[in-house]
Amino acid sequence: MNKLVERGLSKVPEVTLGFWVIKVAATTLGETGGDAVSMSLDLGYAISSIIFIGIFFVAVIAQVRAKAFHPFLYWAVIIATTTAGTTMADFADRSLGIGYAGGSSILFALLVASLGVWYWSVGSVSVAAITSHKVEIFYWVTILFSQTLGTALGDWMADTNGLGYEGGALVFGTGLALVAAAYYFTNMSRTALFWAAFILTRPLGATVGDLLDKPIDHGGLAFSRFTASAVLAVFIVVCILLLPQKAAMHAKEKPQVP
Repeated sequence: MNKLVERGLSKVPEVTLGFWVIKVAATTLGETGGDAVSMSLDLGYAISSIIFIGIFFVAVIAQVRAKAFHPFLYWAVIIATTTAGTTMADFADRSLGIGYAGGSSILFALLVASLGVWYWSVGSVSVAAITSHKVEIFYWVTILFSQTLGTALGDWMADTNGLGYEGGALVFGTGLALVAAAYYFTNMSRTALFWAAFILTRPLGATVGDLLDKPIDHGGLAFSRFTASAVLAVFIVVCILLLPQKAAMHAKEKPQVP
């Protein structure tokens, strides 16, 4: 039996400039939205984490069970991971007293372990190879760890290292620019560059979100967390409607009987 390779549609979007614009906005919304529930509503990090983890499970089950790519569903899961990541990282760093360095180290180890198990199981961690429920679950678990890690890294850079929110955003923005340069001017692995960019967008969003909603005497602009979250949510919806949101293509083998 011979095999032909044909192209099939994935359930994740093409990685385009529009994808990264929405991703940064979603991670910023995760910071302001997570802080709105845990701080402004005074529910605390533990209860807020339980709420957002529950939302994440509901959203990701709907995504995994879906038969095709649905932009609003996909980005709803992304936002669920980033809000859950915000409150979980804050719970570990602050409530448990692990600290930013300890929390970042643990989360980085979990992220590497997730990618390692994914690669060991299927031989690839490319987003172009998300062709089964198992791989899709690996994808979302990895994203959840990366979003949580990004929150801890953003807070660590802005608070502990004394750079402030603008300085932290500049550092992570520069990191993204270097990844983009590597993409256009080198032959580095596209898969490695994707995950590097995906991870860096989260602390960028965390520092921008903190810049928007933290008090002025803490280096922020003191916008209402709910107002900032609402504006970001509207921006994301507009982007999804106006920017191209096509399902990514993946190669799949098709049996052929001679």
